[in-house]
Amino acid sequence: MEAATTLRIMPQMNINKNSTPLRSEAKLTAARPNTYAISSPNGQRSRVARGLSMSPQVQDGVVGRTLCSAGVSMYPTEIIESHSKTAEERIGVILLNLGGPDTLHDVQPFLFNLFADPDIIRLPRLFGFLQRPLAQLISTLRAPKSKEGYAAIGGGSPLRRITDEQANAIKLALQGKDVPANVYVAMRYWHPFTEEAVHQIKRDRITRLVVLPLYPQYSISTTGSSIRVLRDMFRNDEYLSGVPVAIIQSWYQREGYIKSMADLIEKELQTFPKPDEAMIFFSAHGVPVSYVENAGDPYRDQMEDCIFLIMQELKARGVPNAHTLAYQSRVGPVQWLKPYTDEVLVELGKQGIKSLLAVPVSFVSEHIETLEEIDMEYKELALESGIIHWGRVPALNCTSSFINDMADAVIEALPSAMAISPSAAVEEADDGLLAYVVKLLFGSILAFFLLLSPKVKSAFKN
Repeated sequence: MEAATTLRIMPQMNINKNSTPLRSEAKLTAARPNTYAISSPNGQRSRVARGLSMSPQVQDGVVGRTLCSAGVSMYPTEIIESHSKTAEERIGVILLNLGGPDTLHDVQPFLFNLFADPDIIRLPRLFGFLQRPLAQLISTLRAPKSKEGYAAIGGGSPLRRITDEQANAIKLALQGKDVPANVYVAMRYWHPFTEEAVHQIKRDRITRLVVLPLYPQYSISTTGSSIRVLRDMFRNDEYLSGVPVAIIQSWYQREGYIKSMADLIEKELQTFPKPDEAMIFFSAHGVPVSYVENAGDPYRDQMEDCIFLIMQELKARGVPNAHTLAYQSRVGPVQWLKPYTDEVLVELGKQGIKSLLAVPVSFVSEHIETLEEIDMEYKELALESGIIHWGRVPALNCTSSFINDMADAVIEALPSAMAISPSAAVEEADDGLLAYVVKLLFGSILAFFLLLSPKVKSAFKN
């Protein structure tokens, strides 16, 4: 699937240190103590906290190496007083993340869970019954190569361990702000699954819940998918449907996050022989173009705003380095967001760039995309392309300023929590025998091409 000719590819490579990013005049402004929002040129400011909004097109929302010792700061008295009832409540925080295989044996079933998600592979409704067979095909084809990647980083993903550490650090930070809470980890495609976390929330009789995705920017395929699962579970459960819930849809614009990222970038630049000559190379996880252009996914816009805010912070500190943004981790024979990380690395080498600092901007934890894809594959490609000095900013993990800001985000979101009313399931109309036969016929034809086509097999293998 080719992108339309009007596809907006932003940002373009910013090679000139003195050039001005082609962004709107968005900036961080104090909405109230420790709460920040994006201001637009017309003076309108987006809300920083939402109630339980499930729309994937919501673009705004609330919300700093790996040692998990959360910095604790005093929270404004007026905010603490507004939560005077927290001592009587059982507050819960659920952290949403992707998950990853613990061992090489887990790789194929993990991939199956990933590709069986209709928010990852979006089939037409008519062919929904092919979701699981297609997921089985792709996971089987991709498992050998994926196992090589996980073997290269120790035989499994460190994501669960790091997320557990983040959960404990956020819990300690909340305690330091006089807001005791239980913090749960909910992985979308591997243990502990979202269902496991929700079961524990029920057992603990949580009375108010904040949902905090560990994805700074919103996408249908990440935050959206996890929220969809939570929505269905809460609406269909008598107890859960009465629990007030606040969902932090995205938080890339928070001052704590922006400053934490700027801190890491500024520190890593000092490892280069000539720090001011190093290009800052933001590499974000990609999504299919169709998500953005057809489904209204705000991910690209939020990513570009995020990069703008980080660079704005760095320039305010006297860091004028050139920068660019590219997208990694594309899968399958469809068009993904451009420019692609691997292609940009080659192009930068041709342009004579010698120093490059990679920044994994869509990840807050180390995992396969940072440890293997960036640190190994892209580093090798960069050196082969003529880059001499290569560096990589570590993921935030449990950086104290980042953890402290996540705790603040939770506190700010608590007042917006709302209960979800149970809703009757919408039953699909019986399509009848003729419709069933049509589905079966066209589904069989599609399955034939998908399952037997060498091109499709080759695309998913690679």
